[in-house]
Amino acid sequence: MEVLGKPWTGLVFAALEGGPRRFGALRDAISDIGDRMLSVRLRELEQRGLVLRRVIDGPPVRVEYELTAAGRGFREVADAMRKWGGIVMRAREEVEMAGKESERPRKRA
Repeated sequence: MEVLGKPWTGLVFAALEGGPRRFGALRDAISDIGDRMLSVRLRELEQRGLVLRRVIDGPPVRVEYELTAAGRGFREVADAMRKWGGIVMRAREEVEMAGKESERPRKRA
């Protein structure tokens, strides 16, 4: 959770779900992220074994990033978190509705 909770990490995972991408393609896929922040996130994810950095001999030399098996497992975590978030939102709405109904003036018989 230490890594997954950081800004941009989820978007990096989402951008890499479709397969390997070069740095520029990742930057374009994640609007508003700066080069430095993207580099930092990719380095962190690589160090944790979630992203693989592959250098492709040139000319020109190219670098691609892709999710490792552990990184691809993030999809299941993200799906579970979205499902849980939906459950929490529905529960919150039910509590709010119950509170509004209890505030209504009651009819006298």
